[in-house]
Amino acid sequence: MIVFLGLAMIAVFMFLILTKRTTPVVALILVPGVFALIAQASGAATVPDGGVTGAIMDSIRDFAPTAALLVFAIIYFGLMIDVGLFDPLIRGILRVVGNSPVRLVVGTAVLAGLVSFDGDGSTTFIITVSALLPVYLRLGLSPVVLTVVACMANGVMNIVPWGGPTIRAATVLDVPPDALFIPMLPSMAAALGVILLFAFQLGRMESRRLQLAGVPGGMLTPPERPGTDAEAEFDSQVRTLDVDTGLDPNRDTLRPKLIWFNLALTIVLLVLLVLNVLPLALLFMGASAIAILVNFPTSVADQSERIKVHGDAIVSVVALVFAAAVLVGVLHGTGMDSAMANAIVDLVPPGLGSWFAVITGLVSIPMTFIMGNDAFYFGVLPVLAEAAGSYGITPVEMGRASIVGQPVHMTSPLVPATLLLISLASVDLADFHKKVIWRAVILALVMLAVAIAVGAVPA
Repeated sequence: MIVFLGLAMIAVFMFLILTKRTTPVVALILVPGVFALIAQASGAATVPDGGVTGAIMDSIRDFAPTAALLVFAIIYFGLMIDVGLFDPLIRGILRVVGNSPVRLVVGTAVLAGLVSFDGDGSTTFIITVSALLPVYLRLGLSPVVLTVVACMANGVMNIVPWGGPTIRAATVLDVPPDALFIPMLPSMAAALGVILLFAFQLGRMESRRLQLAGVPGGMLTPPERPGTDAEAEFDSQVRTLDVDTGLDPNRDTLRPKLIWFNLALTIVLLVLLVLNVLPLALLFMGASAIAILVNFPTSVADQSERIKVHGDAIVSVVALVFAAAVLVGVLHGTGMDSAMANAIVDLVPPGLGSWFAVITGLVSIPMTFIMGNDAFYFGVLPVLAEAAGSYGITPVEMGRASIVGQPVHMTSPLVPATLLLISLASVDLADFHKKVIWRAVILALVMLAVAIAVGAVPA
């Protein structure tokens, strides 16, 4: 009963947000709430001490630092765009990619993949979106494409040995992280190749869309120099596509004399993020306060205005974070997560025991999406690994299989970095999911197929 309720809850939630019947915030709160009441009323729920409400409140407390991080990351990078820090970078990228949507989208995949080597999704999305979103807007390309490509690249790179899922799997199975990662390199390479193909396809689609909008050749021609008649004409072309760039070259918030200070502050911030010397939320709080004070030192009204300008994005993403905490709390508080894990083990017939690693790889695709990495690797994987041992499958082989679902995991609304990605790009979650989920599933299946072919995962 509890397994059925858990699967039905996820199905109803995904249906509501993908069909845009409700906002994700409403669906994340009401759907788990209703199913929690049904589970308790039917006696199916395994209620821990403190009850389901206690589990939800614990989840909200766990998500609070993430909410703080998102608030001040939006403020900081929004401010840096306002004051013109990224304008020279934008012009440089425009010169490199020219007026080709295809080159820009493929370049997005390359940049996101390279930055993802640090193993942190938030940092990857912050750098990628901050550098490229204004370029997408200037060329009239959809920000959804940016989020889809960046998410796919980060999802594949998320299996690096110092990344979260690989560390979790190695810890719970007591195996070295490199023993999980190195045999999966062919799988990663194959998936990255597929991402480049997807990026090329998305770039072609955007070019065709611009052609239908009346742009000759599907390419807007950016000006070579700022402050010229050509730039005014270019901005006029962009506005005909109903794109709000927010990058008026004469905007009042520009601070050209402070560009080197803002650049140094941003570099220091990114270095500290990678070194992990302080909690990310504290780093962004401090950097935001310094940036506001230095760039707008004489007017409290201007300081307040810079925060208010980004208020809509802040409210929407923080609401989404705490709403996601409700879903996580209900999954754990009712016992749905552990019940679904045990059901998977019970469903595998003895005749398919030798395929247990492959089954684990397939299971990791939906389970890391609906449960998150902590619940899957610390709750589900040990159960699966123990069952697989009786069929001669080693823990390290199970660990490799368990990480192939990461491209899909990174699309989940339960992943804080993903919430940051769509909030920075001002993208609707449903629009993002419609383009990214099926592509991420293909990436996961490609990774699993290659892993089987090279013997990293036994079949």
